[in-house]
Amino acid sequence: MADAGMVIVGAGEAGTRAAFALREEGYTGPVSLIGAERHLPYERPPLSKDAMALTGASMKAIVDAGRFEEAGIRLVLSAAAISIDRAAHKVLLESGTSLSYDRLLLATGARPRRLAMAENSRQCVYLRTHDDAEAIRAHLRPDARIAVIGGGFIGLELAAAARMRGCAVTVIEAEKRLLTRAVPAEVAAVLHEAHTKSGVDIRCGAAITAIGDHGDGVSIALADGVSVDADACIIGIGAIPNTELAECAGLAVENGVRVDERMATSDPHIFAAGDCCSFPLGVYAGRRVRLEAWRNAQDQGNLAARNMLGRQEDFAAIPWFWSDQFDLSIQIAGLVDEGVETVRREIGEGAFILFHLAADGRLVAASGIGQGNAVARDIRLAEMLIAKKARPPRDKLAAAETKLKTLLAA
Repeated sequence: MADAGMVIVGAGEAGTRAAFALREEGYTGPVSLIGAERHLPYERPPLSKDAMALTGASMKAIVDAGRFEEAGIRLVLSAAAISIDRAAHKVLLESGTSLSYDRLLLATGARPRRLAMAENSRQCVYLRTHDDAEAIRAHLRPDARIAVIGGGFIGLELAAAARMRGCAVTVIEAEKRLLTRAVPAEVAAVLHEAHTKSGVDIRCGAAITAIGDHGDGVSIALADGVSVDADACIIGIGAIPNTELAECAGLAVENGVRVDERMATSDPHIFAAGDCCSFPLGVYAGRRVRLEAWRNAQDQGNLAARNMLGRQEDFAAIPWFWSDQFDLSIQIAGLVDEGVETVRREIGEGAFILFHLAADGRLVAASGIGQGNAVARDIRLAEMLIAKKARPPRDKLAAAETKLKTLLAA
């Protein structure tokens, strides 16, 4: 590589992992990691979990500050990249500084989808950054009334955290059930029951007609004529990939920065990884997806770094996601909607796993729920079976006494 070195825009999980992976792969040239926030790179999953529910929880750094200097990684914080000059191989920062690159990685992440009718409300908040989390946490006082718009993972994790801190919580979901796009109905039903038993008021199939501040609080008018009054409203209705930098540079965009199986964009000198990019999954015949998941960001950051150094490795990881709510843990491996048949395995104490099969019997996904780590080991083994495109016997999948490890060996 020439002396211009490697530039990474985005200091989240994918970008930070890529920076250190470059060093781990033996690259000795310049590495610059550009972060728009003022904070050291930090873990985002705790923002809707431990940082909300626990007293005194603090920001969890991805790596200690000293490790950047030890690795010879130039970390530039509070710096927004505003344009890419592909011909000159330069990235321009808002400060007026420009950085030259041999290879560029876009790890710009995603931002919360905003609700237009709430734009004039001072009591409506969104979660993406540590500063967002601090602002939300300030509202979570005992007996505070908290409304959550959106019954997806972020909304439900925040609802659980708020309830654990003694708030009165109402979840408003437009669809007929929780987690419509994310998990099977059987898993969603268990979560619905857990929230209800914990005192969360869940309203599914609820259309919002207006949102307005009312004194020191906010009032949310529903189509059925009922209003939900709250001290604060948390909105979690999905995320939008940050593709503006790529679009202005003329890179291909398709539900995110479009990359190939090696994380390369339409410009062979520019790569993308993490929440901001869409990519093909070989195990699903090249189906193009965009994933907002912690491990996916890590996997893609590692792979992008290797391919920036000239490797020719394809992305082969199986999608994996988890969520903790109250004392329940949910884990999902693969893409549930690839399945046309479901086999259920009871694990005990209310825990179970659903195995999702394609029409030809191939295992394409597994989703499990239980207390603590009840489903973790079997989901990991299911992930390995999915990667092997295995067709395990249905009766063996259903039988709790059958060790999945024996199916993997077979």
